[in-house]
Amino acid sequence: MKYPTIDQSLFILNRKNFSKQLKNKSLAIFNASDEFPRSGDQNFVFKQNPDLFYLSGIDQEQTILLLYPDCPNPLYREVLFLRQTNDYIKVWEGYKYTKEQAKAASGIEAIYWLEDFDNILHSIVNYADHIYLNTNENDRYSPEVPYRDLRFIEKIKSKYPLHHFERSAPIMRGLRAVKSDVEIELTKKACTITRDAFIRVLKFTKPGVKEYEIEAEIIHEFIRQGGTGHAYTPIIASGHNANILHYNDNNQTCKDGDVILFDFGAEYANYNADMSRSIPVNGRFTTRQKEVYNAVHHVMKESIKLIGEGVLWNTYHEQVGEVMTEQLIKLGLITTEEVKNQNPAWPAYKKYFMHGTSHHLGIDVHDFAGRYTPFATGNILTVEPGIYIPEEGLGIRLENNILITANGNVDLMADIPLAAEEIEDIMNS
Repeated sequence: MKYPTIDQSLFILNRKNFSKQLKNKSLAIFNASDEFPRSGDQNFVFKQNPDLFYLSGIDQEQTILLLYPDCPNPLYREVLFLRQTNDYIKVWEGYKYTKEQAKAASGIEAIYWLEDFDNILHSIVNYADHIYLNTNENDRYSPEVPYRDLRFIEKIKSKYPLHHFERSAPIMRGLRAVKSDVEIELTKKACTITRDAFIRVLKFTKPGVKEYEIEAEIIHEFIRQGGTGHAYTPIIASGHNANILHYNDNNQTCKDGDVILFDFGAEYANYNADMSRSIPVNGRFTTRQKEVYNAVHHVMKESIKLIGEGVLWNTYHEQVGEVMTEQLIKLGLITTEEVKNQNPAWPAYKKYFMHGTSHHLGIDVHDFAGRYTPFATGNILTVEPGIYIPEEGLGIRLENNILITANGNVDLMADIPLAAEEIEDIMNS
């Protein structure tokens, strides 16, 4: 692994919290993610199923976790099944967990090879009434490919049709949204790496540089510091490209007088940062660019104040919309008359700020959490307002990662340059 071993106490606690919410006489099964083909004889880089990682700390393909808290055979109350290595795999693929290493990483005593799964499951499953199975219920995801969890559900339901099948996802949705101290520290590390990459970019950017050259500087810093890589496909959007919300071609030349909108973050130990910044290619904002920049910065600061324990998602976004509306009127982009006559389903401000302000952050960049669950202590949320003006070839987005605590909000990116003047000073130093 690129990252140091995570204390197994995190995963032991996570399993304990999950198991508490199971019905009596229940077992739960979690599968590793699929390995996806990249070409005729290669796979994409493996990315672990976030729920399995959350409960076990195991970062390897073809892994199965079985939890059966009240199993009549105490040997099988927590069982981890691993792909067994061999001489061929050692030569061609390298490191795989030994049983001892998996035990040390997860805190699970019962470690078996994958070939033992069917026999062990069959020996205990008939003493359970309920089988909890996992799927991706992130409401941002609509699967069209029958991934491993879906294939497994079909298989196990045909083999044990009279059991009561339950969903693990509602339990995981509640658990994963509230971050432990260890998870917060891992997220902070991802934010620190992201900060250093951004400062590197500030010193590198100048007229004539290619967007992909900037991307190369970012990944250099991520990998240099032990990050796994990008938390998501980075956006390096100069000039008019900034008005394409998910622009990631990153193949244009950055021109004198334009602003570049960045949206990138490091992944570290499966935890993610998510940052947006906007900088002038030549190191100096024009008067209009700075005016729009400061308006977005104002909305960001006010939005951070609005987040807190017990706040409802929809209420928060409505309040942010009101703050943004004020700024857009000041910028001359919308009028009070347009606001007065706006369609409540699509307010006037949406013409220039059409996306949401926040999402949960964690093992997934858009982390698994309840859209209708009030914000709570331990949540980490992005705050990312933006103003996009196609007719001016200008798009500004600013984004930091905010931790809700009992004593108020903590900005995990407070040490990353943000104010327009600070950006200019670094670029011209």
